[in-house]
Amino acid sequence: MKYVGAHVSAAGGVQNTPIAAAEINAKAFALFTGSSARWVSKAISDEEAELFRKNCEIYGYTPDVILPHDNFLINLGSPDSKKLAMSRKSFLDEMKRCEKLGLRMLNFHPGSHLNEIDEDACLDLIAESINITLDKTEGVTAVLESTAGQGSNLGFRFEQLARIISGVEDKSRIGVCVDTCHSHSAGYDFVSEEGYRQAWKEFDDTIGAGYLRALHLNDNKRTLGSRIDRHEKIGEGSLGLGFFRRLMNDPRFDDMPLILETPDPGIWKSEIELLYSLQTD
Repeated sequence: MKYVGAHVSAAGGVQNTPIAAAEINAKAFALFTGSSARWVSKAISDEEAELFRKNCEIYGYTPDVILPHDNFLINLGSPDSKKLAMSRKSFLDEMKRCEKLGLRMLNFHPGSHLNEIDEDACLDLIAESINITLDKTEGVTAVLESTAGQGSNLGFRFEQLARIISGVEDKSRIGVCVDTCHSHSAGYDFVSEEGYRQAWKEFDDTIGAGYLRALHLNDNKRTLGSRIDRHEKIGEGSLGLGFFRRLMNDPRFDDMPLILETPDPGIWKSEIELLYSLQTD
């Protein structure tokens, strides 16, 4: 079964996110558990956490279909020792927030070398940062998001994600979320039938199918290999409806959160309906 949803607003508190997801007929959802643009967020109260879990139960959302995202300031591979320490502290807080809400995954962008250290050193720093955090938490899987490779961002090649995973000590608590727009911009040709087959074979051969935890479903405003991160509405970008039809009928993406981050929240409900309409089996 496919669990398609979107990254919903946490306006008024995290306890409202299951309600927001249900309003757009989402079968999965993503959220920020705090601010997306601050190192430190207001603590989640016991009451908010209890209401969140209660609303998830009411609307039928289990932790397996909820994909929280960390804040955008965190860079677990930062070459700046002060920023690295701040990132690690903030990432630990994000993990602890997930623990309090009873969630089992935390999605995050791997990190950036900022043209100050080489790629391998940055990837090793990211793995080290993950190990430090996993040692201090339990029950939450760190989910690496594939990137477009814009600027100095790493994680755009499957080999880079595989290197990070190889450095993580607890392999049971590391996974990957493939963003369809990002990976297409990074050079993975999902559009042609052969390109689609080859891209996922490369994922399986390089990272391993067992590490795939989720997808971000976004069309691409730019083109294959552009290395630019610009999301587009479903069917209106360079990926096109054919790609999403193939994906929605591919059983390898059953039973995991498939999350829209397309640019117009006002049409997420109709985009979810569109994606389900593409299923033929």
